[in-house]
Amino acid sequence: MENSPIGMFDSGIGGITILNSIKKLLPKENIIYYSDNFNSPYGNKSKSEIQELSIKNTEFLINKGCKLIIVACNTATTNSIEELRSNFNIPFVGIEPAIKPAALQTKTGSIGVLATKGTLSSYLFNNTIHDHGSRVKIVEKNAEGLVELIEQGVFDGEKIKNILKECLTPMIKQKIDFLVLGCTHYPILIKTIKSLIPSDIKIIETGKAVAKQTKKLLLENKIENTFYDGNDYFYCNGASESLNKILNNKFIINKL
Repeated sequence: MENSPIGMFDSGIGGITILNSIKKLLPKENIIYYSDNFNSPYGNKSKSEIQELSIKNTEFLINKGCKLIIVACNTATTNSIEELRSNFNIPFVGIEPAIKPAALQTKTGSIGVLATKGTLSSYLFNNTIHDHGSRVKIVEKNAEGLVELIEQGVFDGEKIKNILKECLTPMIKQKIDFLVLGCTHYPILIKTIKSLIPSDIKIIETGKAVAKQTKKLLLENKIENTFYDGNDYFYCNGASESLNKILNNKFIINKL
């Protein structure tokens, strides 16, 4: 069981930003990454559609022998994590926008959240806002079109900048001092994001927190791999060009 892989799924390549944090903290773990990019993006789908896709993705990873599953997608987590935990007897780690740490640390009383429509409209997201954001101003922006460009392998350029400027300018005007990246795709653009905001605005992503939670669950369930360094396996059910690009063609992509 210890040598069994950790499973990860996302609507595309965004979860690779989480995988990188997992590999740094847990280098001995084998990982199977599943990109459901045929159905990307998730952000504009209904809750029932997202749940159905998340269940299918989970079944795929369980059939591959995974011992724990990371839902490496904010939209999938906020819309389906409870459904997954009630349907499958396996540990799950979800991804949620890091509103709590931003709300606790803000000095200006204003934080920005960049996310997809599916995340911003979810019950779990709004519950988090209620729990941790009642004393601060939260400036939410749906970066519509950003995930689609990233999935096409567009990681910079004018189209990316224009969408980001439209979202970030109102946040800057409202004096945010923390920017929460509420989609695992967005850290891919962190260099461009930093070029568009003042240097005193801190960017928060969830990779390290997810890695720590994954290690905690592995230890609690006594399934941490302590043998040789792990291997990574990548699957996708749509075009593989963007996945190959972000991986620098170092890995074999298993096209379904």
